Amino acid sequence: MKLRIINPNTTHGMTQTIGEAAQRVAAPGTHIVATQPDAGPVSIESHFDEAISAVGVAEEIIKGERDATDAYVIACFGDPGLLAARELTRAPVVGIAEAAFHMATLISTRFSIVTTLGRTGIIAEHLLEQYGFSQHCRRVRAAEIPVLDLEENSDAALERIIAECQRARDEDNIGAIVLGCGGMADLTETISREVGLPVLEGVTAGVKLAEALVGLGLGTSKVGDLAFPRPKRFTGQFEHLSDWQPKR
Repeated sequence: MKLRIINPNTTHGMTQTIGEAAQRVAAPGTHIVATQPDAGPVSIESHFDEAISAVGVAEEIIKGERDATDAYVIACFGDPGLLAARELTRAPVVGIAEAAFHMATLISTRFSIVTTLGRTGIIAEHLLEQYGFSQHCRRVRAAEIPVLDLEENSDAALERIIAECQRARDEDNIGAIVLGCGGMADLTETISREVGLPVLEGVTAGVKLAEALVGLGLGTSKVGDLAFPRPKRFTGQFEHLSDWQPKR
């Protein structure tokens, strides 16, 4: 199967980290294509960043549809553009926050999230409520590091993340920790050793869920609100989308 991992930001190093983490857990026969939009924010740390990046996610789905893609993973913990992406394809589309929440509940009755900034932690709280996982999450914690520190100041960032995970272990009465950023995809083993709890993140969880959906022959329903968008004319910088036709 061909699995397209979409990093919604435009930082190549993070796309590479995400792709390598995905490849490590992929089943034999799963071909990972790690990609990012041509334009957009270099990191996603606000509702505004998410809104801009969602356009790039949609365009990456359209590219994937031309390339016979079997499933997609949106590798940002805000799951930007997730429902719009699902409208554009029959293939499964998995957001990494939703994937991580599901996986965490399969191994623990309570988990905490450790993310980058406090403001993005609020976005994670919104997603917990939207997806129905609020009762499973004890606390959303922030290491208070900019996303790009994961690439540019990685040792110091890792220290702060580990320290926050240790506080979560000691204070939150939890069984597992979810890392709340796609850029943390390569940190789970290191952090789990330090804190003595299962630590998971959404990129690798998303890969395995996407593989499972394809293996079960399940794709995005085209009945109801996730049906293909109605054809219409777009103007200005989005005029090129007027010619797009879904793969039926």
